[in-house]
Amino acid sequence: MSPEPGSDRLDRYRARVFAERAGLLAANTNLLAHQAEVLENLLAHNADTVFGREHGFDSIRTLADFRKAVPIRDYRALEPWVERTAAGEPGVLSADDPVVYFTSSGSTGAHKKIPVTAEFMRSVFFPFFYAAWAPLAEHHPDVLARPDAVLNLKHDPLPVAGITRSGRPHLGASQVDFGAMFGEPLSAEPGSDASWSTLRFPVAPDDHLEKAYLRLRQAIVGDVRCVIGINPAAVAALPYQLSLWWQRIVREIHDGTLGGHPFAAPDPGRAAELERLAAMFGTVRPAHVWPNMRAIFCWTSGLASLYLPRLREQFGADVQLLPAPVAASEGPVGVTLDRHATAGSLVSTASVYEFVSADDELDAGSATFEPHELEPGREYHVVFSHIGGLYRYAVGDVVHVVDVDGGVPRVEYAGRAGGADVAGERLRESQVLRALRSALSTCGLEIRNASCHPERGDGAKPGYEFALAPQQHWGTAEVAKLGTVLETALCTEAPAYAAARRSGGLRPLAVRVLDREAFARDWHAEVGAGTRPAQVKDRLIRTDPANWRRLTESEPSPSGETRHA
Repeated sequence: MSPEPGSDRLDRYRARVFAERAGLLAANTNLLAHQAEVLENLLAHNADTVFGREHGFDSIRTLADFRKAVPIRDYRALEPWVERTAAGEPGVLSADDPVVYFTSSGSTGAHKKIPVTAEFMRSVFFPFFYAAWAPLAEHHPDVLARPDAVLNLKHDPLPVAGITRSGRPHLGASQVDFGAMFGEPLSAEPGSDASWSTLRFPVAPDDHLEKAYLRLRQAIVGDVRCVIGINPAAVAALPYQLSLWWQRIVREIHDGTLGGHPFAAPDPGRAAELERLAAMFGTVRPAHVWPNMRAIFCWTSGLASLYLPRLREQFGADVQLLPAPVAASEGPVGVTLDRHATAGSLVSTASVYEFVSADDELDAGSATFEPHELEPGREYHVVFSHIGGLYRYAVGDVVHVVDVDGGVPRVEYAGRAGGADVAGERLRESQVLRALRSALSTCGLEIRNASCHPERGDGAKPGYEFALAPQQHWGTAEVAKLGTVLETALCTEAPAYAAARRSGGLRPLAVRVLDREAFARDWHAEVGAGTRPAQVKDRLIRTDPANWRRLTESEPSPSGETRHA
């Protein structure tokens, strides 16, 4: 993903970013009109598609009509139309056929094929995409002034993309060259033109850890001022990787090699400087090697909100956390346009948004709320429709409405819609998160990460086990108290869980304390097995027993616990 050449590119990029933000802010003042316009446009544009004819788009005039004609569907329910499109049948979901298919991991682990049309990119994607960088461009202009000032952890161009049956590329959104594919030369993300963005030597496409090492090895000698991760788990892995690969990095800098290949002039001076840092601090942190760090750009709500404040300190005391958009591969929901720490304004010009109370089961006929009907403090399932061919689509996320600002709701990510249910408790991620936050605060404890697992018992009574990686050492009495307080908090936050406990359907929860690096090792294990880093996300509720065993039964290794005297 190469940026457009030219000395005025930065000025034009900043102008585009601020113009798109101004457009969204202006649209916020007339939310209802823009929602009606989005519906009108998507119906007119796609009335003569297979889906449009089957659902009577040409006779729909209002949102009420749309609700009656089109049931709510998740990806699995929409998949037959998607597969027909991916096989090359024209005009199935959208009037303009997809140019590319974004990949996204579904709940089953299978890779979705999200159809992406040129009109979707123009009217839905690019406005929020550019606007999302406005706080960074406004408050940290030096970050954008140099190509090597940004370490973009999500940027991973593929030399050869996956292909659908129709011959269209099928790959992650972060792997698409928007300039070449959609004629948007300014769309290269910050950091995508850094010297390490293109690997100098061949690496297997699925060897993501080696690719991460090679980029980190090069970035260590630079003046990195911003880390872009989007996925906070990838940002959390960076200090671990720095420690894990430290000796190899220093040796290669000294020798002038990269992945064992001759690369640059030997730099024993920089190597000696890094060794002095190790001798001084014991464990080298990002703040030590990049003292001018300014910002981290990633999701800041959900589970990450419990560990990001402490993680930020490893990058520098004055580093600002900038929230990435509340969005999925299928489309945007909210984008932060100011300095808010977690929430983004609903993108009123992108999609027709509907919401269902998170306390209710989401099904094809669920009654929905419009954006102006949302209540601050409540949580909702997200359903959206846009011109790219997704109609009343249940994206699978739950959002928390923080407030209403400038005429539109501001929302933050609260967790995935799916949770766990082994005894009628219907436990969802946001309930677990609130209970865990409350219990940790009551006990004065901090974590590096957390997860829980519903154990079915194999004949015994089922129950939940929590695995926590502490920020500091916890005593036995502290762990026991935390378990008691967490049980109470979970019963408060999740009435169905409390009912299952009272009826004897669930045994009391258990707390297992892991070592500090357990979640980083687990993240590395999954990435090492071939999953792209952008797709290895925090999982507050882990229902897969094998996944749970990998997390809780792994042991620290000497290489994984590198410390420096």
